[in-house]
Amino acid sequence: MRRQLKRYLPSHEKLAANRWLAPFGSSLFHPRLWHLNRHSVAGAVAAGLFCGLIPGPLQMLAAALCCLAFRVNLPLALATTLYTNPLTLVPLYIAAFSIGEWILGNGSGHFTAPPEWGDTSLIVWVEHLAGWMAGLGRPLFIGLVALASGLSLAGYLLTRLAWRSYLIHNWRKRRNRKS
Repeated sequence: MRRQLKRYLPSHEKLAANRWLAPFGSSLFHPRLWHLNRHSVAGAVAAGLFCGLIPGPLQMLAAALCCLAFRVNLPLALATTLYTNPLTLVPLYIAAFSIGEWILGNGSGHFTAPPEWGDTSLIVWVEHLAGWMAGLGRPLFIGLVALASGLSLAGYLLTRLAWRSYLIHNWRKRRNRKS
Protein backbone atom coordinates (compact mmCIF):
# COMPACT_ATOMS: atom_id res chain seq x y z
CA MET A 1 0.00 0.00 0.00
CA ARG A 2 2.90 2.29 0.80
CA ARG A 3 4.30 1.95 -2.73
CA GLN A 4 0.98 2.97 -4.29
CA LEU A 5 0.75 6.06 -2.08
CA LYS A 6 4.35 7.09 -2.71
CA ARG A 7 3.70 7.17 -6.45
CA TYR A 8 1.21 10.03 -6.08
CA LEU A 9 2.85 12.06 -3.30
CA PRO A 10 5.64 14.58 -3.96
CA SER A 11 9.10 13.65 -2.73
CA HIS A 12 10.59 15.17 0.39
CA GLU A 13 13.65 16.39 -1.51
CA LYS A 14 11.58 18.10 -4.20
CA LEU A 15 9.65 20.07 -1.62
CA ALA A 16 12.77 20.95 0.38
CA ALA A 17 14.24 22.51 -2.78
CA ASN A 18 11.21 24.80 -3.19
CA ARG A 19 12.22 28.38 -2.39
CA TRP A 20 8.79 29.26 -0.96
CA LEU A 21 8.92 26.45 1.58
CA ALA A 22 12.56 26.91 2.62
CA PRO A 23 11.80 29.29 5.57
CA PHE A 24 9.67 26.58 7.20
CA GLY A 25 12.32 23.90 6.84
CA SER A 26 12.87 23.12 10.51
CA SER A 27 9.25 22.23 11.24
CA LEU A 28 7.84 21.50 7.80
CA PHE A 29 10.42 18.90 6.87
CA HIS A 30 10.19 16.84 10.03
CA PRO A 31 10.52 13.18 8.97
CA ARG A 32 7.24 12.11 10.59
CA LEU A 33 5.31 14.53 8.35
CA TRP A 34 6.45 12.59 5.29
CA HIS A 35 6.58 9.02 6.59
CA LEU A 36 3.96 6.55 5.41
CA ASN A 37 2.83 4.04 8.00
CA ARG A 38 -0.58 3.05 9.30
CA HIS A 39 -0.50 5.58 12.13
CA SER A 40 0.53 8.58 10.06
CA VAL A 41 -1.79 7.71 7.17
CA ALA A 42 -4.82 7.16 9.42
CA GLY A 43 -4.08 10.38 11.31
CA ALA A 44 -3.67 12.29 8.05
CA VAL A 45 -7.00 11.01 6.74
CA ALA A 46 -8.67 12.01 10.01
CA ALA A 47 -7.09 15.49 9.96
CA GLY A 48 -8.01 16.01 6.30
CA LEU A 49 -11.61 14.90 6.81
CA PHE A 50 -12.01 17.11 9.87
CA CYS A 51 -10.46 20.18 8.28
CA GLY A 52 -12.22 19.64 4.95
CA LEU A 53 -15.43 21.11 6.34
CA ILE A 54 -13.77 24.39 7.29
CA PRO A 55 -15.11 27.09 4.95
CA GLY A 56 -13.04 28.59 2.19
CA PRO A 57 -9.35 28.32 1.54
CA LEU A 58 -8.53 27.84 5.23
CA GLN A 59 -9.09 24.08 5.13
CA MET A 60 -5.64 23.26 3.77
CA LEU A 61 -3.94 25.64 6.19
CA ALA A 62 -5.83 24.08 9.10
CA ALA A 63 -4.94 20.58 7.86
CA ALA A 64 -1.27 21.57 7.66
CA LEU A 65 -1.39 22.93 11.21
CA CYS A 66 -3.03 19.71 12.42
CA CYS A 67 -0.29 17.72 10.73
CA LEU A 68 2.37 19.80 12.45
CA ALA A 69 0.65 19.35 15.82
CA PHE A 70 -0.02 15.61 15.53
CA ARG A 71 2.99 14.69 13.34
CA VAL A 72 0.99 12.86 10.67
CA ASN A 73 1.52 12.68 6.91
CA LEU A 74 1.21 16.19 5.48
CA PRO A 75 0.62 15.61 1.74
CA LEU A 76 -2.05 13.00 2.38
CA ALA A 77 -3.92 15.26 4.81
CA LEU A 78 -3.88 18.11 2.28
CA ALA A 79 -5.16 15.81 -0.45
CA THR A 80 -7.91 14.44 1.81
CA THR A 81 -9.39 17.91 2.33
CA LEU A 82 -10.37 17.91 -1.34
CA TYR A 83 -13.45 15.78 -0.66
CA THR A 84 -15.28 19.08 -0.29
CA ASN A 85 -15.78 20.61 -3.69
CA PRO A 86 -18.58 22.60 -5.39
CA LEU A 87 -20.59 19.39 -5.92
CA THR A 88 -20.34 18.05 -2.37
CA LEU A 89 -20.22 21.24 -0.31
CA VAL A 90 -23.94 22.10 -0.35
CA PRO A 91 -25.16 18.59 0.59
CA LEU A 92 -22.55 18.39 3.36
CA TYR A 93 -23.60 21.76 4.79
CA ILE A 94 -27.28 20.84 4.60
CA ALA A 95 -26.48 17.60 6.45
CA ALA A 96 -24.45 19.55 9.01
CA PHE A 97 -27.31 21.99 9.55
CA SER A 98 -29.75 19.11 10.04
CA ILE A 99 -27.40 17.46 12.53
CA GLY A 100 -27.02 20.77 14.39
CA GLU A 101 -30.79 21.24 14.53
CA TRP A 102 -31.18 17.69 15.81
CA ILE A 103 -28.50 18.17 18.50
CA LEU A 104 -30.02 21.46 19.64
CA GLY A 105 -33.54 20.08 19.52
CA ASN A 106 -34.73 23.13 17.58
CA GLY A 107 -37.14 21.32 15.38
CA SER A 108 -37.41 18.66 12.81
CA GLY A 109 -33.90 19.15 11.44
CA HIS A 110 -35.15 20.10 7.99
CA PHE A 111 -33.33 22.75 6.03
CA THR A 112 -35.44 25.81 5.26
CA ALA A 113 -35.01 27.48 1.90
CA PRO A 114 -33.86 31.10 1.70
CA PRO A 115 -36.53 33.77 1.28
CA GLU A 116 -37.66 34.48 -2.26
CA TRP A 117 -37.49 37.96 -3.67
CA GLY A 118 -41.09 38.12 -4.87
CA ASP A 119 -42.82 41.49 -4.79
CA THR A 120 -40.83 42.96 -1.90
CA SER A 121 -38.23 45.68 -2.27
CA LEU A 122 -34.53 44.90 -2.25
CA ILE A 123 -34.04 46.31 1.26
CA VAL A 124 -36.85 44.19 2.76
CA TRP A 125 -35.56 41.09 0.96
CA VAL A 126 -32.00 41.69 2.25
CA GLU A 127 -33.40 42.01 5.80
CA HIS A 128 -35.27 38.72 5.41
CA LEU A 129 -32.14 37.10 3.95
CA ALA A 130 -30.00 38.37 6.86
CA GLY A 131 -32.53 36.95 9.35
CA TRP A 132 -32.53 33.62 7.54
CA MET A 133 -28.72 33.49 7.58
CA ALA A 134 -28.57 34.41 11.28
CA GLY A 135 -30.92 31.51 12.03
CA LEU A 136 -28.49 29.13 10.33
CA GLY A 137 -25.47 30.15 12.42
CA ARG A 138 -25.59 28.13 15.65
CA PRO A 139 -27.10 24.90 14.27
CA LEU A 140 -24.73 25.01 11.30
CA PHE A 141 -21.65 25.52 13.48
CA ILE A 142 -22.56 22.74 15.90
CA GLY A 143 -23.53 20.46 13.02
CA LEU A 144 -20.26 21.13 11.19
CA VAL A 145 -18.22 20.25 14.28
CA ALA A 146 -20.28 17.09 14.87
CA LEU A 147 -20.15 16.02 11.21
CA ALA A 148 -16.41 16.74 10.93
CA SER A 149 -15.75 14.78 14.12
CA GLY A 150 -17.81 11.84 12.91
CA LEU A 151 -16.18 11.83 9.48
CA SER A 152 -12.68 12.04 10.92
CA LEU A 153 -13.33 9.23 13.40
CA ALA A 154 -14.84 7.04 10.68
CA GLY A 155 -11.97 7.87 8.31
CA TYR A 156 -9.38 7.04 10.97
CA LEU A 157 -10.98 3.70 11.85
CA LEU A 158 -11.64 2.70 8.23
CA THR A 159 -8.08 3.56 7.22
CA ARG A 160 -6.66 1.50 10.06
CA LEU A 161 -9.00 -1.39 9.14
CA ALA A 162 -8.11 -1.18 5.42
CA TRP A 163 -4.38 -1.06 6.19
CA ARG A 164 -4.66 -4.08 8.48
CA SER A 165 -6.74 -6.00 5.93
CA TYR A 166 -4.16 -5.26 3.26
CA LEU A 167 -1.35 -6.51 5.51
CA ILE A 168 -3.20 -9.70 6.43
CA HIS A 169 -3.95 -10.36 2.76
CA ASN A 170 -0.28 -9.96 1.85
CA TRP A 171 0.85 -12.16 4.76
CA ARG A 172 -1.50 -14.91 3.63
CA LYS A 173 -0.33 -14.61 0.03
CA ARG A 174 3.30 -14.83 1.12
CA ARG A 175 2.57 -17.81 3.38
CA ASN A 176 0.73 -19.62 0.55
CA ARG A 177 3.62 -19.03 -1.86
CA LYS A 178 6.11 -20.52 0.60
CA SER A 179 4.08 -23.67 1.15
